[in-house]
Amino acid sequence: MTTVAHAPTKAHHEPMSFWRKYIFSTDHKIIGIQFLFVSLFFLLVGGLLAMQIRWQLGFPGKPMPGGGLLPETMIVNGVILPEYYVQLVSMHGTFMVFFAIMPLLVGVYANFLIPLKIGAHDMAFPRINMASFWLAFLAGLIMFASFFVPNGPIRSGWTNYAPLAARPDLSGVTVGQMLWCVSIVVLGLSSVLGSLNYITTVINHRAPGMTWFRMPLSVWALFITAILGVLALPVLQGAAIMLLFDNVLGTHFFDPVAGGQALLWQHLFWFFGHPEVYILILPAMGMVSDIIANGSRKPIFGYHSMVFAIIGIAFLGWLVWGHHMFMSGMNPTLGSTFMVSTLLIAVPSAIKVFNWLGTMWRGNLRFHVPMLNAVGFVSMFTIGGLSGIFMAATPVDIPLHDTQFIVAHIHYVLFGGSLFALFAAMTYWYPKMFGRVMNEPLGKVHFWLTFIFYNMTFFPMHIIGMGGQMRRIYDPTIYDFLKPQQPLNVFISLSAFALFAVQILFAINFLWSLKFGKNAPQNPWDDNGLEWSLPNPAPHGNWERTPNVYRGPYEFSSPEAGSADFLPQNLKLPTDRDPVPATLRAGH
Repeated sequence: MTTVAHAPTKAHHEPMSFWRKYIFSTDHKIIGIQFLFVSLFFLLVGGLLAMQIRWQLGFPGKPMPGGGLLPETMIVNGVILPEYYVQLVSMHGTFMVFFAIMPLLVGVYANFLIPLKIGAHDMAFPRINMASFWLAFLAGLIMFASFFVPNGPIRSGWTNYAPLAARPDLSGVTVGQMLWCVSIVVLGLSSVLGSLNYITTVINHRAPGMTWFRMPLSVWALFITAILGVLALPVLQGAAIMLLFDNVLGTHFFDPVAGGQALLWQHLFWFFGHPEVYILILPAMGMVSDIIANGSRKPIFGYHSMVFAIIGIAFLGWLVWGHHMFMSGMNPTLGSTFMVSTLLIAVPSAIKVFNWLGTMWRGNLRFHVPMLNAVGFVSMFTIGGLSGIFMAATPVDIPLHDTQFIVAHIHYVLFGGSLFALFAAMTYWYPKMFGRVMNEPLGKVHFWLTFIFYNMTFFPMHIIGMGGQMRRIYDPTIYDFLKPQQPLNVFISLSAFALFAVQILFAINFLWSLKFGKNAPQNPWDDNGLEWSLPNPAPHGNWERTPNVYRGPYEFSSPEAGSADFLPQNLKLPTDRDPVPATLRAGH
């Protein structure tokens, strides 16, 4: 019989001060929870910006309720100024992509889940992990501060296209532009540090028996996402530094008048930007895979093909960035190449959708709140993915480029995709984080209202986009050809206000359950993952003794389980042999 080497356990019981335990913590679970609260704050900020955008598009020229609270540089007599409107659009995208969805998916769940799911005591580099959180927090504060400087934040869209972003005399923004660049550089450093940590932890700290193809798909997705993060973020950091130099030092990287290349910014931004959209969706796909297998009480359909699909998406994600630039005057042959590679990347995504449906097919379905949100993810991601195939075709993209059709597409994959997956994940792992269960009936009401109002908000954007309404437009009513579509704009805005209001239900459920939710049983979802072998919430250091892993994570309805319909990864059956642990260095 092999004995399992395990880490010293006395650290579990050392008392720590409040500051050491909750503020400057090196415990991966606390860092994940810190990321959760900070990211939810920025999600709220992004949502409030979106509500102002929708007011202006639905009711242009009319005083906005509460507008008197904002300074006259933004709003005059309650009416949103054009300059402020462009800043709203720019900062909504920036906050949602960089400070809400990305840290919610990667910062929260890579930190919280990876060690728990692979049987590790903590991350490989706990102090670097702490630094990663505080750098992300600092980056968020710097970006938020740009609202309070002269001339406000950036006015060049969240993609910050040059030469507008590179020339303060064109954009009218000086300090805000510099703060955007500095914030992105700091955030990139945070992401790279975090990603290196996740990669090292997954490679080196798996429990005995946790082979590569016994890892849950959520860990696979986070591992591949971390590799994308290490490779993609430095590209954006370099571009942001060059843009900062253009603004501060008078260089001309992106100013065509002085011999620079405006298209260089587009290439650098989208070479980062397309891997980034997979950073924003792969973790969601992984967590949804775990939840759908649990809700279907079946092993995931085609586990190996799911893993290879994640790897395929990550590889092909580097070959498609030019599809954002079909209108830039690129050589048609090059455009055709990007078109083919973009159509190709739909294949692994389609494999995943097929496998989720295959998992649910004839399963013993349990529609708990995480399962409802996971199924919502699959259906909405499919709609967003199909509209993506439209736009992958160059001749179709040319009339649709920079219209509301594109806005509908990105929101179907990032809100309908990532955010529904996050609602599923937050509910699912809430007991593991806080030791309590969120209210089930309220969760179901929140899901159905969100699902309905979400589709009422974003589906009509396809229609007005086909009708020619441009994105980042200040007042649609000044164009005669857009006037017949204005009732749809009003409908979208009212739906968006309802969608925002419904999220108050989630906030109430989340916060109320922290104190008053029912105490969670150890394994509330009857799941197989290693994390559910621990008490709720999981203790500092996780395991007293490293667990052994005897099987994969999806052994639901297994005949070997007897009367139960699940078989935990660490449960030893009489027929199981102990895995041989990797040898540890002396004194480890």
